Amino acid sequence: MTTLRQLRFLAALDEAQNFSRAADLCNITQSTLSTGLKELEARLGVQVAERTKHSFMMTPLGRDLADRARGILAEVQDFENLAQRERNAGVTSIRLGTIPTVGPFLMPRAMPLLRNALPDTKFYLREELTDALVDGLMEGRLDLLLIALPHPLPAQIETEVLFSDGYWLATPHDHPLGNRDIVEGEDLANRHLLLLEKGHCLQRHALSSLDGINLDEDQTFSATSLSTLVAMVEEDLGITMLPKLAVDAGLSKGHKLHLGDIRGARPRDVALAWRKSSPDADLFHKIGQSLIAARAGLRETSPIAPSDL
Repeated sequence: MTTLRQLRFLAALDEAQNFSRAADLCNITQSTLSTGLKELEARLGVQVAERTKHSFMMTPLGRDLADRARGILAEVQDFENLAQRERNAGVTSIRLGTIPTVGPFLMPRAMPLLRNALPDTKFYLREELTDALVDGLMEGRLDLLLIALPHPLPAQIETEVLFSDGYWLATPHDHPLGNRDIVEGEDLANRHLLLLEKGHCLQRHALSSLDGINLDEDQTFSATSLSTLVAMVEEDLGITMLPKLAVDAGLSKGHKLHLGDIRGARPRDVALAWRKSSPDADLFHKIGQSLIAARAGLRETSPIAPSDL
């Protein structure tokens, strides 16, 4: 019979795309992983990966089976979570994954509200890029995600949009757009923007935020954080788009740059995401209410004048 252990091996290999890294994910040796996968292939009578001395590739069927394995592992995790909650007399642990352009700015304000509203819930936070978070959710490593939409998601995931998050255009004060409180989309046509490196969904959201306007990325530089982008703009090395959530949380405070509202820019949607099989959907809705309240609180204390919001 196929075992959960073999399914974990398969899911890890598909995620890591490398036998050594997959073994590390499973906290086992590479030989143990290889043996387990060979046993799985023998049991199923199919090949899940093509191997040579110098290359590795998942077979199309192997990729499909890995997706199924993630779903099975997630349902088993939900099964165990339900039992654990009952065993712990109602105390619930939530492993919450968040993207770097939302979590660091929202969660410090949200955690006191969550502790007050849900005193019997323990939160364990994890910050990763969206694709890694989705994999973690599907594998059962995470229970709940705080992400930005649109983003392609498996059919097994449920989402709840909490609020929309628009953009400020950040420029040096002596930039041609540095004296405008409102920037038109046409003003950005064919201008090169400093953006986060590929893998951050904010990069894709920013570039597609203005319909019919060609926004270009400055290919000479990609940042790993929003703080780096702010520093680059302050040093007169370019312009960028900053999420209003991050600015309201103080990202630009103390920096010498100009912020202009981008008229007509399509905002990203900040949302919660969880497995449809999770028994904690009602709890997730309550968590969402605290996150919405936290966002409203950031607007009230924003360093940007209320008339500019």
